[in-house]
Amino acid sequence: MSKVFTIAEGLQNLGALRTGGQGSVYKGMRMGPVYSAIKLIPTPIYVEDESDKNYLNFLNEVTKLKHVNEKPSPNVVKILSSGITESGSFPYIEMEYIDGPELSELLLPPNQKVFAVRELLKVTEQLASAIAHCHRVGVKHGDIKSNNVKYNVHTANYVLLDFGLAIMSEEQRRTSIRHAGAIEFMAPEQHEGKMLLQSDIYSYGVILYELLSGQVPFPLEGNGDTGRNAVMIGHLEKEVPDVMLLRKNNLVNEVSDEVLQNEMQVPQWLIKVVERCLQKNPADRFADGIELYDAVTKGLLLGEPQGARNHDHELPGGLLRLAASEKELRERNDRLEKELKLLKPLVSAAGIKYDEASGIYQPGNYIRAPKTAFVGLATVCALLIVFLSFSVFTKKEVVVPAKVVAPYESPLITYGKEYQQRLLKAREDSIAKAQLAENLKAIEVNEQNAKKKKRKKFLGIF
Repeated sequence: MSKVFTIAEGLQNLGALRTGGQGSVYKGMRMGPVYSAIKLIPTPIYVEDESDKNYLNFLNEVTKLKHVNEKPSPNVVKILSSGITESGSFPYIEMEYIDGPELSELLLPPNQKVFAVRELLKVTEQLASAIAHCHRVGVKHGDIKSNNVKYNVHTANYVLLDFGLAIMSEEQRRTSIRHAGAIEFMAPEQHEGKMLLQSDIYSYGVILYELLSGQVPFPLEGNGDTGRNAVMIGHLEKEVPDVMLLRKNNLVNEVSDEVLQNEMQVPQWLIKVVERCLQKNPADRFADGIELYDAVTKGLLLGEPQGARNHDHELPGGLLRLAASEKELRERNDRLEKELKLLKPLVSAAGIKYDEASGIYQPGNYIRAPKTAFVGLATVCALLIVFLSFSVFTKKEVVVPAKVVAPYESPLITYGKEYQQRLLKAREDSIAKAQLAENLKAIEVNEQNAKKKKRKKFLGIF
C-alpha cells in the first residue's frame, strides 16, 4: 500500500478536491480539527534557493498574497500558509476551507438556470468587493470563474477562492492556460500569457453574464483543441450574444408569466456594467477592481429593481418577496406621523414645548385657565389616545409564512442610505466573525502544541 502524500509537518492530507492544469487542490487538516484547502503548483522545486528562478518567483508572489489578508475580507479566502511539500517538492499555498456550494453548482438542477435579480445583485456587490480588495494590494487573481467562487453556508457570503495562477510565473501561466485553463472565463489578452488587472474585470463580467443568462458568452463544446480555439476566437473577435434574450429563453418555460415579467426587470446599470467588463480592449474596461466596485456601489444605492415594491410572490428557487409587508409598514408609519401632528397643538396649549432638534417634549410655562378648559382638554387627549391605541393594536399584522429556502438565495433590498448602512454593518459583522474564528483557531493550535510538548517531556523526548 502506497504512502499517503505528505504536504508538510502538522498538515494532514485528506484527499484531492479537484485537479487541473493550474495544479491540484487538496482538503487538509491542521493539528486538531482545523480544515483547510491546499493548492499544489505542478512545477516541482528541487533547490530552495534564490538561484532557482521558479523558487524565487514563488517567494515573490507569495509575499504579495500575504498582503491580501493583512486586512481580512469576508469575500476573499484566507491564506493560512505556504511552502514546499515534503513529498515531490511541490510549492503549495494553504487556504481556509469554505464549506458550501460553488457558484457553478447553483445553476444546476434542481436550481433555476439563472439567478433571481436580488441574489444576482448580492453576488455582483460581494464579488466586486473581493476583486477590489485584491487589487488594492496589487494582487491579480488571474483565474476568476464560477467554480472559484463559493457560497459560505456559515456566513451567507460569496467567497473568492484559489489564487493558484497568482503565484505562477508568466511562462507557467501561458502553458497552463493553453492546455487546461477555464478558457470560457479568460480575457482575450490572457491567451497570449498576459495577466492584467483588467483581465480579472473581464472574468467578473463573464460570471455576471452567466448568472444573468444561464450560460457563458462563448460556451466550450468538447474539450479538444478545436473547441478551445473556437472559444478563444469568440473572445477575441465575436460580438457577445444578447444577455437578456438568453435570460428570457431560459425562464419562459420554467416560471409563471408574472414571475417572468418581474425577473426581466434587470437594472439597466447592471447590464451596462457587464457590457463594459466584456470589452475586447482592456483599456475600454474598468481600470481595476476599485473602479468596478465604485460603479457597482453607486448602481446599488441609486438604482432599485423596477417593480421591487409592487409584488408579493415567490421568486424562482424559493425567494420570498417581503416588499408588500414593508410597504404597509411604511404607510402605517406615515399615518401615525400625521396623527401625531394633530396632538402637537393640544400639547402646546397645555404648556409643553416640543424640541425639534432632540425630539423630546420639554415642560414650559404654566398657563392659567378655567377648570372646565382643563377637563375638556383632558377628555380630548384621552379620546385621541384611545383612538390611536385602537388603530395600532387592531391593525392586522402582515405575517410572512415560514419558508425553508435555499441558503444561497437570501433577498437583497436596496433602499438608498438605509441599505448602505445595513451593507456596512453586515460587512463589519462578517469581518468580526472571521477574526474571532481565526483567534479561536490560534488558541486551539497553541493548546495542541502545549499538550504535545508536555507529552514529549513526559516520555523523555526533547
